[in-house]
Amino acid sequence: MTGALRRDGTGGVPDQDTPPSGPGPEDEAERVARSALTQILEPGDEKGGRWLRELGAQGLLALLMSDACGKGALPGATERRVTGLRARAAGVVPGQRLAAIRALGGRFVMPGDTEWPTQLDDLGDARPVGLWVRGRSDLRTWALRSVAVVGARACTQYGAHMSAVLATGLAERGWVVVSGAAFGVDGAAHRGALAAGGATVAVLACGVDVVYPPGHTELIKRIVQQGLVVGELPPGDHPTPSRFVLRNRVIAALTRGTVVVEAEYRSGSLVTARRAQQLGRLTIGVPGPVTSGLSAGVHELLRGGAVLVTDAAEVVELVGDMGELAPERTGPVLPRDLLDPRSRRVLEALPARRAVSCGEAARCAGTTDDEALGRLYELHSLGFVERCTEGWRLTSRAIRGSNARRGDA
Repeated sequence: MTGALRRDGTGGVPDQDTPPSGPGPEDEAERVARSALTQILEPGDEKGGRWLRELGAQGLLALLMSDACGKGALPGATERRVTGLRARAAGVVPGQRLAAIRALGGRFVMPGDTEWPTQLDDLGDARPVGLWVRGRSDLRTWALRSVAVVGARACTQYGAHMSAVLATGLAERGWVVVSGAAFGVDGAAHRGALAAGGATVAVLACGVDVVYPPGHTELIKRIVQQGLVVGELPPGDHPTPSRFVLRNRVIAALTRGTVVVEAEYRSGSLVTARRAQQLGRLTIGVPGPVTSGLSAGVHELLRGGAVLVTDAAEVVELVGDMGELAPERTGPVLPRDLLDPRSRRVLEALPARRAVSCGEAARCAGTTDDEALGRLYELHSLGFVERCTEGWRLTSRAIRGSNARRGDA
């Protein structure tokens, strides 16, 4: 598997018996506070992010859990909003979900940790409060060289095939495939990476201990073993439609680029792609049949400035380092393509269905009789023409080659 990630620490799936390097000496109280806030604030809550930035995690949590949190306590929050947040805070036991994730062998990663992917900071106040993670590999290291592959849940066979092939090719080239573990394109992308022995990250819209969709129980279990499962919501929390949409901003920010394989005009995958554009990440699309509604959203994305790709090599050329170029695309080289221009001109002067004299060939080629004769003997030795009673004619091989050229044109 040339260029593939290896288990020896030089890339790819790290040895599952060796956990990632631990964080530095963070304040445990800050970790407890942030983990508790993930139970109170919804993902992507920009006002909550502003309060967190201004008050600090411990200050915000203490305020939300105190009787002092009334009208006007939180800038920009209505009384109804404050009441709702306080109701949530009343049911929170700080540290309880931390104990739950540790019992699962997982962890809570927060800003300031060595494992925190700093590209998530591009989301500003909408960045995650923290991330719940299952899997032994280092999220920050993996995210540095990652690509999102997303698309329709109800994808076609073409969409599933392209997703799996792209993911396999990316994994073989040492890239981490990030997706949302949904049915369709997401699942095919994860399976493609896993099949190549590569690295994949599933970003969930629920707790990392909740299997959703239930039909992906075995897939998510494999991702935990071979890759990483990540989420903003604490263990036990369930997905909702809005959480899926908000989850997509994490996928967009975490990766160098987002590849959309199939998507209708109204698709969560397009939300991911457009957020990637806003963040300055590469937005990439795989074209499909123009008659397919499942490709209509991708084609609109391409019209809006996304880059068209057809395979993993082209994706890597976009997101990779200098020199990681896709191979040049060329059609087949025909034998007559190797002829010098004057010999080719004499060959093209011979009609397909009859023989001609050397003089007629010379006139049609715009050259002298002597030049034409020399070229005809050269072409004869190469198998393009043959002598006959009437003069010179094309061989069946030359006729087939001529038909092939016309077909390509």
